[in-house]
Amino acid sequence: MDFKQLTYFITVVNEGTISAAAKKLHMTQPPLSTQLRLLEDEVGCLLFERGPRSIQLTDAGRMMYSRASTLLHMSSLMKDELQEYRHGSHGTLRLGIVSSVGSTLFCQWFREFHESHPDIRFEISEADTYQLLEKLRGGLIELAIVRTPFPAGDFHCIPLKKEPILAAGHRSFLEQISSDKITLQELSRLPLILYRRWEGILEEAFHSADLELSPFCKNDDARTTAFWTDAGLGVGILPASTMTLFRHEDIIWKQIDDERLTSSISVIRSKNAYLSAIARIFIEYLQSWSEQE
Repeated sequence: MDFKQLTYFITVVNEGTISAAAKKLHMTQPPLSTQLRLLEDEVGCLLFERGPRSIQLTDAGRMMYSRASTLLHMSSLMKDELQEYRHGSHGTLRLGIVSSVGSTLFCQWFREFHESHPDIRFEISEADTYQLLEKLRGGLIELAIVRTPFPAGDFHCIPLKKEPILAAGHRSFLEQISSDKITLQELSRLPLILYRRWEGILEEAFHSADLELSPFCKNDDARTTAFWTDAGLGVGILPASTMTLFRHEDIIWKQIDDERLTSSISVIRSKNAYLSAIARIFIEYLQSWSEQE
């Protein structure tokens, strides 16, 4: 089994027929069919159910497709990284980023970085922190910009920015609170819209104050919290930098009166993974930005 055979296999699956795959690969159909039979003989499994007009993957074929896709992707990444090693600051940075940063602060960071390094391209993966950790472990991304808390054992972590978590909502929910801060007791009486990442630390804070956390809505994306809050459905719990997501003029926000309710933005990488030249340049830029804040 070699990468050429895996490429043939993936192409046949993607094209749906051997004849279409042969055309895509610029080869005739008989040698392609031969390579597929050799692959099946080597793995000892039937990978395709061959029909008159199309082919269907067997269970073994579906497993093979998943593994082969990953192997070919990793091979492509390795070639790209070796090219970038030769050319220094030219190439593509594979970066993961959580939505609460990608839709707010990162636009500013990217614009300034791009002005200084116009030859560097970006391949962005947007997901939650735990999905990005898995992508880092699998080598699918090189760096990730995430928010605490997260299990940092396998990763080298560089803190960039610490900010308070705020309560935001239409004036009808918050204008009766005269202070710039809102207490947990006051929060407990409001319909809270909660990004699920903050559920654990909020529950801990509420429990220590002998209060019950009973959110109106829990969700998996900071942008959803912002959109629901903007629509007047309740009071959103979000980091300070996400306040730029709001569009309604009646939205006001207050800092939660509890020192535990903060969030740190960090750039992380796998401890034992190769770090490209462009990744090092980007980390240095982020550290410089952080020191100026």
